[in-house]
Amino acid sequence: MDLSELEKDNTGRSRLSSPVPAVCREEPCVLGVDEAGRGPVLGPMVYAICYCPESRLADLEALKVADSKTLSESERDRLFAKMEEDQDLVGWALDVLSPNLISTSMLGRVKYNLNSLSHDTATGLIQYALDQGVKVTQVFVDTVGLPEMYQKRLQQRFPEITVMVKAKADALYPVVSAASICAKVARDQAVKSWQFVEKLQDLDADYGSGYPNDPKTKAWLRRHVEPVFGFPQLVRFSWRTAQAILEKEAEGVTWEDSATEEQEGHRRITSYFQSEGPRARAPHRYFQERGLESATAL
Repeated sequence: MDLSELEKDNTGRSRLSSPVPAVCREEPCVLGVDEAGRGPVLGPMVYAICYCPESRLADLEALKVADSKTLSESERDRLFAKMEEDQDLVGWALDVLSPNLISTSMLGRVKYNLNSLSHDTATGLIQYALDQGVKVTQVFVDTVGLPEMYQKRLQQRFPEITVMVKAKADALYPVVSAASICAKVARDQAVKSWQFVEKLQDLDADYGSGYPNDPKTKAWLRRHVEPVFGFPQLVRFSWRTAQAILEKEAEGVTWEDSATEEQEGHRRITSYFQSEGPRARAPHRYFQERGLESATAL
């Protein structure tokens, strides 16, 4: 799997895909959706789709695909290699969402939570398959949030396709299992080959599992927090585990904010066009705290 684009710039989003098997543009296909790396505090989240003709589902099952969480890393790599070899049977595509993208989305002025980000990414990948000419007739999705609401949303978005959203779909439908394997292989490779733009001293690449409750992961976070600039971009700084370490280990910051509504009070916009004579206005807190006054004469 070629992740060179991600390695060049791991601050945003990258999309990878296989060639589309010719038969998938000619015959009705089933498509599965799953992700890897939703919960960890380290590394990207990867969403993947996998699709194959309905007439070849038995061949996909014969590969012995399964939920990626039940497979060892070597088993996942072996199964992904088999899917790559059989390019006239299976096609796939995936989106790699960087830790930076996830955290800035969640903490932005307009909040964009992880569920919404997940739903929109899955929708985008399904649309991508359709745009590539894949004759998708059925979609199976491993749920994020309430499956009924998620299914209703997808069905409204793709009314010509039969959509099924279920919990543990990666253990129920081989095409979702295949997507799960693609996502997990990509995430593992992305974490292993992560290009640190930060100049870290004595970098320890043993992150542990990357999950917030892993003592080894927490220890790695404490070792690699910079008191002023925070964490490397491998870290999802919006996660509570990372925030707690920042609050304890990093320097405090005081922001010099602008005049607040509490200082000026709430006023109607029309009041700015009324002539009421000169009004006394309290200096901003910045000037009050430093004993600064306007100079009227030199």
